[in-house]
Amino acid sequence: MGTMRARTRWADLPRAAQIGLAAAGSVEALLRIWSLVDLARRPAAQIRGSKAAWALSLTTVNSVGLLPLIYLTRGRRG
Repeated sequence: MGTMRARTRWADLPRAAQIGLAAAGSVEALLRIWSLVDLARRPAAQIRGSKAAWALSLTTVNSVGLLPLIYLTRGRRG
């Protein structure tokens, strides 16, 4: 059978880990916001694929920042 592992609490993490996780989360949030703002402002003709599909994906998929990067590098035309 599998072993049970206790969850680590935020307060139990080393300070460096807390800072690293907070920084990574902030970068991911900023990338997601940048992508969504760009998507909203950009005409559909300048988007590869459906704007609705990109919007749904960017708002619901937890991709650790990869999906916003894919949108910003491959989802836009010109």
